[in-house]
Order: sequence, then C-alpha cells, then structure tokens
Amino acid sequence: MTFVVEVDVPVPMRDGTALATNVWRPEGPGPFPVLLVRTPYGKDDAGTFGNPKLPDVFALVEAGYAVVAQDVRGTSRSPGTFVPNAHEGSDGVDTLEWLAAQSWCDGAVGMWGGSYMGFTQWQAAVRGAPALRAIAPVMSSADLYGAPWYSPGGALSQDAVLTWGTLSALRNLRRDLADGRGDPSDAGVLLEGLADPRLLHDPLPVAERDVMTRHLPWVGEVLGHPERDAFWQRVAAIDHCDGITVPALNVGGWYDVFIGETVRSYTRMRRHGGSAEARDGQRLLIGPWCHADGTDLGTFPDRSFGLEGSIKAADVTAAHLRFFDRWVRGRTDTPDDPHPVRIFVMGVDQWRDEADWPLPDTRYTDFFLAGGGRANTATGDGVLTRDGAPVDAVDTFLYDPRRPVPTVGGTVLAAVPGAYPGPADQAAVEKREDVLCFTTAVLERPVEVTGHVTLVLHVSSSAPDTDFTGKLVDVHPDGKAILVCEGVQRARYRRSLTEPEPLEPGTVYELAIGLSVTSNVFLPGHRIRLEVSSSNFPRYDRNTNTGGTIATDGEDDLVVAVNRVHHGPARPSRLVLPLIERPAAVHPTKGEVRA
Repeated sequence: MTFVVEVDVPVPMRDGTALATNVWRPEGPGPFPVLLVRTPYGKDDAGTFGNPKLPDVFALVEAGYAVVAQDVRGTSRSPGTFVPNAHEGSDGVDTLEWLAAQSWCDGAVGMWGGSYMGFTQWQAAVRGAPALRAIAPVMSSADLYGAPWYSPGGALSQDAVLTWGTLSALRNLRRDLADGRGDPSDAGVLLEGLADPRLLHDPLPVAERDVMTRHLPWVGEVLGHPERDAFWQRVAAIDHCDGITVPALNVGGWYDVFIGETVRSYTRMRRHGGSAEARDGQRLLIGPWCHADGTDLGTFPDRSFGLEGSIKAADVTAAHLRFFDRWVRGRTDTPDDPHPVRIFVMGVDQWRDEADWPLPDTRYTDFFLAGGGRANTATGDGVLTRDGAPVDAVDTFLYDPRRPVPTVGGTVLAAVPGAYPGPADQAAVEKREDVLCFTTAVLERPVEVTGHVTLVLHVSSSAPDTDFTGKLVDVHPDGKAILVCEGVQRARYRRSLTEPEPLEPGTVYELAIGLSVTSNVFLPGHRIRLEVSSSNFPRYDRNTNTGGTIATDGEDDLVVAVNRVHHGPARPSRLVLPLIERPAAVHPTKGEVRA
C-alpha cells in the first residue's frame, strides 16, 4: 500500500482562523471519499490512531478512503483558545465544506472518533452539512449534561469533570508556557492532582479549583450550571435529532461513562431521526469495556470476560468499514450488518446480534425490596423478591458527606483512589452501615437482564436535599459481589432537571432512579443484589444536604442526613429489571449458545 501524506494543511474557518490538518490519501488523483476526525488530543499523537477502540487508519486508507485529522481550535498546532464545545459546530461545518471543495474529495465525507471526537461529530451533524453522510461516535454523547459532565439524575460527574478538566488545563498551560506566558508552578499543582486523586477530589468547595479554572475557565462554567439549562441545551444535539439526517454507528462499553447516552443516541435517532436513512442506518455495538485505556482485552482484576470480550474479537475496524462503505460510499450491494444491534452478553460472555434496542421481547419485571428494617450491610436482613413484600418496614441510614461511600469500579472516567474502572468487587463497600443491601435467594436457573434498569424507591430524609444511589450487583458463589450497573438521583431534581424542588423533611417521596443499561446473565448459584446508599464518591459529587449550591458549600456547611427507604405493601419500593426469557435457549452454563 502506498499513500500520500500532507501535514499541517491550514483549513480556514469563517472567522479567518486556520486549523492545522493532516491528510492521508491513497496514491493517485482520486477523487476519494473522506473520513474526518477532529480531535483536541493532538492529530500527530500516535495514541489517537493506535487506540484499539478506534478503527485502524491504515486499513481505512487501504480501503480507498482519504483520512483527514484536524486539531480542534486552540489545541496542539491549531491557533486560538480551546473552549470545550464552543466552536465545534461551526468549525466542523467549515471543515466539511472545505473538504468537499478539494479536487481529491468526491464530495462524500464520514466522521469518526471517540469521546470528545464524538462530540464534534454530533455538533456537525445537527447543523446539516451537505457533505456529511455518516458519523461513527465511539464512547461518546449527544447530550453533554447526561454524560459525561453531569448525570441523568442531576449529580455532578466529579471524576469526569475534574480529571478531564485538569488534563485540558495542563495542555492549555503548556501552550502558554511555550509562548512565554503562564506560571510554571501551576503545572506542578495540576500534576499533583493527577498523581494523587485525593488532592484533586477531596478539597471543598468543589468550585474552588483556582489553577484549573485559570487555565480552563470552562470548568467554572460547568460547576456554575448544575441544572440542565440553556448552557447545556445549546450543545445538546439529542434535543434536535429530528434535524439530523445522517446514520450513526454508536460504539459503547457496559462500563463506559457514556454508555447511557450512547444507547439513548441510538434509540432517539432510530425513532426520531430526520430522514429514513438516519433512522434505518443506526447501528449499536456494545462490549464489556470501560473508557480508560488498557481495558481493551475485556480483562479486569475482579472479572475477566475471556478472549471473546476483547476489542479484537469485536473487530471494530471491520464494523466501521462496513458502515462507511454503505453510507459514505453508498454501496447498497455491500454486505451490511444483518442486525442493527450487536451486544456482548456478560455472564455467558458471548456476542449476540439483536433486532433492536430495547430488545423487542423485553419483559420488565418488579423485584420488591423486603425485610425487617435492618438491611444495613450485606449481612443484614434485606431481601429482593419477585413476590410483593409481606409487611411494611423502613430501613434507616446516616449519610455523612464527610465520609462518603467510596467509588469502587463502575463507570468512572479514570482510576480513583484504591480502585479501578469496570466490574469491581463491592464486598468492602457492603460492610458499611450506610449501604443497604437487598439480595435474592440463590438462583436455580439463569436470569438474563438486558436493557434499562430502574430503581423505584419510596424515601424520606431529614434534609431539604440529598442523593439516593443504586447499584445492581452479581453475587458469585465465591462471595464476590461484582458491580453490573449503577445510578444516582439528586432529590431536588426528582421532577425536573431544570426546576429543582426541595424536600419537605420527613415527607415520603417516590423516586425513580435510572441505573443505566446492561446485559448480564445471572447464572445458577449466583444471587442478584441491590445496593442503596446516598453517595458514590468521587464518581459523583457529594450532596452537602443543605439544599444550597453544592459546588460552593465548604466543610463547615456539611450536614448529616438521616435517610430512610420505605418498602412493603403501602410503599412498594422495587427494582425493575428488563428480563429476557427465551425458553428455547436458556443459559444453564457459560458454554451454551443462545439460538
């Protein structure tokens, strides 16, 4: 294979700024279809193109595509100031128009890339650039409030905001230092926070991150907009999916910080996309992966998903090529994915093709919380049962924001103190008195849970605002309690993310807590467990229980909340699981394949 490479081609934007752009194209005059990636992480960084979650650039060029990589405004070799999400729509459209005008471009462009590179795709797609034919966002979001910066329940995704904010502030500082500006000592402060996450996350108020906000003022704006207001609506492509006319290949991981929004992008576009092509061309691919690098083999300290769980087994490059050949090249005779959805089913650790998401044969089933009111810790009396709870009871715990429940695994953006992302054992967390545990009897048959998991709680609190968290856990015969999926609901946002309402202390409210999505078979000999608490730190910020502005509350403002979960006939608190029951293909063992 031979190809031509052009480096640092200046691509003009409407305001005169020229963004640095690299072009790889097959040898010959062309014209060629183009695949564009716009990145804040450096178009010359080998990590951008050697990431196994992304397609192989050389395979794309060998397949006859010109591949174009651009440093977004204010990053790496592109001039200007980096303000996250501020210019990606207009700059994306201007770049697409420039590409379409090049003699070596045939006028058809697709976009690809992961995380922030996915943000740039959605922002360009919602503006309707004529040259754009398809997008392929990997582990990304079309609603930046829902992920990664906040959560569907209104809590700040503190790990994501502060970790990514520190890295981005450091990149901005290095640019300033290279230009003879900035304070070199600020780099030491930022690096200390990355080396010891406790220094990054523990200090209060959360909004007082002077060095970070000095070099990335956007972090202060994020913390200043805890509601899903106009600041977030402006960059929410998902709110305008009826104006997006291109198909999308959505790639995600069950333990990725973006997984809920990855799935929502697929379902919203599938039903409300702005063209038949956009609706019919949606694809969804989900593996047992998280966002952090180094998890591409599907192997974690507490849980391995085997060789089938690796990125290589998913063949992400081939999936991209099939998708782009169909929608960018327009090859209707090219074999396409026969099913729009391909998921890795954990528990049996196998890939499976599906007709749609949610799975058409999903049966949402209530598992009721029961017990005598002493569900604190895994050794308490909390029960999870398909039968209605026989008596009314109340479980009580103290939530002290000075000693929050620590994050152990899950959908964190990066590693946190003493833990790692992904399917971690929750045994240590389940020893705490502020964690309620409700567990089924030992399963005699496999139970498949594939889809959206919801927790409905009847709760009361002594505070005007507090959080309630939930975790779905797979308890193995050896006692390991492996996290499956999780979520949080900030009580003030129980009705609306734009109009908060305080709690009346002591009054019982019904809360619906989204625990995100999963696909897991709970095998015979295992048990299904629900954990309920009021913190998961630093995955989410600590609710200070004051009812005030959480980001500006300090140590002296923190209040201990007495939180209660009510359950029984009068208050039917329940875990709603999406069960898949296909009698012809039940999974008694890992080795059996579903028909």
